[in-house]
Amino acid sequence: MKRLLNTLYILTPDRYLSLDGENIVISAEHKEISRMPLHNIESITVFGSAGASPALMGKCAAEKREMVFMSRSGKFLARVEGEESGNVLLRRKQYRVADDKSASLSIARNMIFAKIFNSRWVIERTIRDHPMRIDTERFHQKSAFLYTSVKSARSAADTDELRGIEGEAASVYFSVFDDMILQQKEDFVFNGRSKHPPMDRVNALLSFAYSLLTEMCSSALCSVGLDPYVGFMHTDRPGRRSLALDLVEELRAVICDRFVLMLINKKMIGAKDLTKQENGAVLLNDDGRRTFLTAWQNRKNEQFVHPFLKEKVQWGMVPYVQALLLSRYLRGDLDEYPPFLWK
Repeated sequence: MKRLLNTLYILTPDRYLSLDGENIVISAEHKEISRMPLHNIESITVFGSAGASPALMGKCAAEKREMVFMSRSGKFLARVEGEESGNVLLRRKQYRVADDKSASLSIARNMIFAKIFNSRWVIERTIRDHPMRIDTERFHQKSAFLYTSVKSARSAADTDELRGIEGEAASVYFSVFDDMILQQKEDFVFNGRSKHPPMDRVNALLSFAYSLLTEMCSSALCSVGLDPYVGFMHTDRPGRRSLALDLVEELRAVICDRFVLMLINKKMIGAKDLTKQENGAVLLNDDGRRTFLTAWQNRKNEQFVHPFLKEKVQWGMVPYVQALLLSRYLRGDLDEYPPFLWK
C-alpha cells in the first residue's frame, strides 16, 4: 500500500522554491528562509505567483512527487508531470469502457449511489449527534428521500436518468445544509451552492475543499495508471478532468462537506478569515488559507477502517484506494467497482 507523506503548501507569493542536493530550499528576495528534506514530501501545492526552479520541478517529475500550481482562490493552473505511469493496456480498457454506454453506466451508477448514500449519512450523523439543535422530523424526511434515491440510482436505466436522480438528491441534501451549521450562524449562512465564483463564506470553504479533493483524485488516478480526463459520468470536455470529477462525487460529502462543517462549528475558521472581493466573490485570505490547510493536513492523517478493505487507512489515502479499486475492476480482478460507502 502506498504510504501517505506530507504535503508542502506554499501560500506566500514571493516565495521561490529550489533544489539543493536532496533538500527543498524556500527563499524570499534571494535569501534562504527554510529548507526541508525532499524525501519527507509527497506533494507540493503552490498558491499564487511563487516560482520554482527547473531542477526542483525535474526532480519531482522524475520521482513522481506531485507539484501543483493553483491560483490564490484555489483554481487549478498547472501540474508538473513526468513520464506516464501504468500499463497502456489499462488505459486502453478505460477508453473502451468510457465509449461503451452500458459499461460506463455500471460504474457511474455505483459512484452516484455512493454519493447519495454518503450524503444521507451526513444527515443521519447530524440527527444522531445534535437531536436537540435541529428539526429532527425535517431531517428524517430528507434522509428518507435520499434512501429512496439511493435505490433509484442503483437501477437507473441510462446516464440522463442517473443525472436527474443525482441532481434532485443533491438539492434535497443541500436544503438542510444550513441547518447543520450550528455555530457562527450570523457569519456563515448557506442559501444554496454558488460556484464560479463562490458568493458567500460557506460556498467559499466548500469550493476550496472541492478543489483540493479534485487534485487529490487526479493525482491518485495518475498514480495507478488511469487517465483523469476520461470519465464515465462526466462527459469528455477539453481541459476537464472528468474521471477525477467522477471520483470526487462519491467522496465530497464525507471528506469535504463534513470538514467544512467541522471548521465552522468548532470555530476553527471565522468571518475574519474570508474576504469579499470587488466582484462579490468571497475567498479565503492568507490567514484563512493557512488555518484551513493546517486542519486539512491533520484530517488527512487521521485513520479509520475502510469499509471495503476492512483495514485501517488514513483519510488522505481514500482517493488512492478508490482509484486502485477502480483500476482493479477495469483489469477484471473485481466483479464490479466498489464505491466508498461511509457511515
